[in-house]
Amino acid sequence: MNLIERHASKTLKKFAGEFPAVLITGARQTGKTTILKSYTDEQGIDSLTFDDPQEELSAKTDPKAFMEFHKSPYMFDEIQYVPELFRYIKMSIDMDRHNGMFFLTGSQQVPLAEKASESLAGRVGILQLYPLSQREIRKDTFGAPFIPNKEYINYMFQRFKIFEYSVEKTWNAVFRGGYPELVATNIDFNDFFSSYVKTYIQRDINKLTQIENEMQFMQFITVVASRTGQLVNYADMARDVGISEVTAKKWLSLLITSGLVYMLKPYSSNIEKRIVKTPKLYFMDTGLAAYLTKWTNPHILRTGAMAGNFFETFVVSEIVKSFANQGIDPPLYFYRDKDKYEIDMLITIDGTLYPIEIKKTATPGIADAKNFFITQRIKNIKIADPIIICNCSGPVMVGKGVTAIPVDWV
Repeated sequence: MNLIERHASKTLKKFAGEFPAVLITGARQTGKTTILKSYTDEQGIDSLTFDDPQEELSAKTDPKAFMEFHKSPYMFDEIQYVPELFRYIKMSIDMDRHNGMFFLTGSQQVPLAEKASESLAGRVGILQLYPLSQREIRKDTFGAPFIPNKEYINYMFQRFKIFEYSVEKTWNAVFRGGYPELVATNIDFNDFFSSYVKTYIQRDINKLTQIENEMQFMQFITVVASRTGQLVNYADMARDVGISEVTAKKWLSLLITSGLVYMLKPYSSNIEKRIVKTPKLYFMDTGLAAYLTKWTNPHILRTGAMAGNFFETFVVSEIVKSFANQGIDPPLYFYRDKDKYEIDMLITIDGTLYPIEIKKTATPGIADAKNFFITQRIKNIKIADPIIICNCSGPVMVGKGVTAIPVDWV
């Protein structure tokens, strides 16, 4: 399999020079071990994986002795299996603190990051890794986060001629997703995801919690995938699967914890009281979502009932990756009020709010910009000129101050 250069590699090297420990979290098969092992091998750092039951047992039985034997610098893969080690990693760091001592990977994204932040406060840089971004897939070295200010738009306009834009190519990318093995090999789409889902449920989920009915959990994952790009509704999801709302909340939390689902929070303001407080959910890989919801090829997906939701999910995931690859917690929100006015995404950074609509159209018009007026209700922050991300082939002015840009510019 051909290795694809990850934008997060530069962030990893940066963190290694700034923190005693570096932790890479993310879903199964996103490339965590590959990116970290590539760096540690280059540096001559030894490594082991807790996927090995013997190593896991040894670390759990006597973590103090284990750490005394495996002195820094060291790489520990799949550390979520041995959370007891965090205490001893901290002790090791505090005895002889310097940067680049321990390199860790783990698949339980949220609790692992929380555990590391709690146990290794001020000692660890946390990098969240998702499936490949489209920039990485097309070998684009441009790695800046998506902040659509004038400088960013002008820069993309100057370099846009480097890439040949194709709506068909975009939908192929939406359908196939960004898991490294799917991108870099000829493995069959259905074979890959069938194996992926089985392994995820049988190993990762059962390590987190005991699922009594795996078939029902599989049905739940499919229901969540069918709701990508929508407001979270636990009652509806529970009813569709035949489980309680409590169980639906628990199971969705597992999908978030595993890095498969991203929750986009609603924008809140002390002045605006009519904003809906329910988050929206997005699958972080549209290929996995397409597999779960039984779409069989890009053309049918593109013309199907879920095309808008899938395109929106694709764009949101690409924007999330652009921040995460730089080690930045994505400053992303959406706006929806009780009058049902909605803006798909708001990026808030450096005291400025960037309103963004996401449309699958190739011919954006004034109707696609109709909700931007509601940004006038948002106070105490500078509002940037609105952006529409769509399938146009180049920048298009859509009404006063509104620019539509190609999805490839994300």
